[in-house]
Amino acid sequence: MIDYIDIGSPLGRVRLAAQNGELTGCYFDGQKYYPELTPAWRLHPDCAVLQEAARQLELYFAGQLQRFDLPLAPKGTAFQQEVWRALSEINSGRLSTYQQIANLLGRPRATRAVGAAVGRNPLSVIIPCHRVIGGNGSLTGYAGGLNRKQALLELEKAPL
Repeated sequence: MIDYIDIGSPLGRVRLAAQNGELTGCYFDGQKYYPELTPAWRLHPDCAVLQEAARQLELYFAGQLQRFDLPLAPKGTAFQQEVWRALSEINSGRLSTYQQIANLLGRPRATRAVGAAVGRNPLSVIIPCHRVIGGNGSLTGYAGGLNRKQALLELEKAPL
């Protein structure tokens, strides 16, 4: 069973999902790979991890939180998990490129694979894939839309 709640944010509705007391999803309404509700999903506003995630997101959007402290269990391949761990190390207000992440992982030729893994991040904002930019400094793909990516970076005062 997947527990979920929908919350409001300055950038639109956000769906939070959890299983077994761990956060598995944070999705902007309408973003690429937005999960469809199935019988396996149940609205559960009393779920502690969902409540805590909602509280921390509220603080984040108010500019009062830079790093999330939540139990996370994103579902993905071993390589995706490796990339998502690397994303979690990019501090608020900082940027990285796909190439820098590939280099950090010891796979300098895996830039496109890194990009694909970044694009499949199921925990938008919480695992900060919005902090990854193109090698030329341009804003590139974001499942939630480039307008949201830019707004998140402006909130964090990242140098664009």
